[in-house]
Amino acid sequence: MDSLFTQNISDEPEDIPQTDEPVWVLGKKYNAIRELDAIRRDIRSKLWFTYRKNFVPIGGYNSTFTSDKGWGCMLRCGQMVLGQALIILHLGRDWQWSLETRNSTYLKILERFEDKRNAPFSIHQIALMGASEGKEVGQWFGPNTVAQVLKKLVVFDEWSSITIHVALDNTLIVNDILKQCRVEGGTTVEADGDAPLKAPSQWKPLLLLIPLRLGLSEINPIYINGLKTSFKIPQSLGVIGGKPTHALYFIGCVGNEVIYLDPHTTQKSGSVAKKLEEEEIEMDATYHCKFSGRIPIIEIDPSVALCFFCATEKDFKSLCKFIQEELITPEKQPLLELCAERLAQWSVEDVASEAIAASSFVDFEHVDPQCDTSDEDFELLG
Repeated sequence: MDSLFTQNISDEPEDIPQTDEPVWVLGKKYNAIRELDAIRRDIRSKLWFTYRKNFVPIGGYNSTFTSDKGWGCMLRCGQMVLGQALIILHLGRDWQWSLETRNSTYLKILERFEDKRNAPFSIHQIALMGASEGKEVGQWFGPNTVAQVLKKLVVFDEWSSITIHVALDNTLIVNDILKQCRVEGGTTVEADGDAPLKAPSQWKPLLLLIPLRLGLSEINPIYINGLKTSFKIPQSLGVIGGKPTHALYFIGCVGNEVIYLDPHTTQKSGSVAKKLEEEEIEMDATYHCKFSGRIPIIEIDPSVALCFFCATEKDFKSLCKFIQEELITPEKQPLLELCAERLAQWSVEDVASEAIAASSFVDFEHVDPQCDTSDEDFELLG
């Protein structure tokens, strides 16, 4: 009995350190000593998208791409961010998953990411849409490319009811976002509803992605405090980034370490459907990670994208206030700038049409090279 007890102790995972320092998970504060089980339940409730194998070939039956192992990790991180945005919008930030979960809204969200051609946010759709960003199927994406691709894909899924804004040049233009989200016929959703309902606020729920370059070959320490602070923002959806050649989805921090979900596990492809059969129940479990990982924040690749979700205009204005007061004013070298209007000499994107179609994207040849966040900076992430 003593040896068994010793074995159990040694098998205790090291996902969350036993420390009095606060643990932050997507804007929510925990105490690791008193709330370890709650932290793990929260993390396990996040959608975990990984490499898959034996799915229908991407690009047609002559294609050899029946798995995304080795190249799809950044695409999977993008899926995780979008999936979490949909969970918050449709089910709430505090919603929790269990193996018994058969909530129809949850199943509807998950279905959108299954590895099949007609799923709106499948690996197939993301990889094929990557061609519009100059990426062939099987090529690595960077944070900016996956952000641009997701921005285009959400337009075609009315039920999801969100819009994506990708902030470029390390700058958040407040009025650009207000114009994009304050659209006639803005929609919100009702849990378990098949169709979106009209929202009195006329605000299109916003997934905000901010690609940043925080150093050359490694992260500049001057940005570390700001990066840690970003996880404390209530609207935080974490950070897409990783280590060189190894994309990760950072969902929180503790001390000087970041907590992440890792897509580098190859699992079989399959459907959860209505989650009635035993194999469907088992498949659902593969979309939830038992234990997160963590690494020192100084070790992450300097190419990242900050992610935030604002379900309402009030959320967005609160986010702007937090960014100004906590990420900009106290920092000698802030992560980003916050501006009310786009400067006249900047290349102007047609914000109104983007709000309707979200099909345009910036021509990087016309971006200031000092602020360029194009994927030449992000090629290392695979």
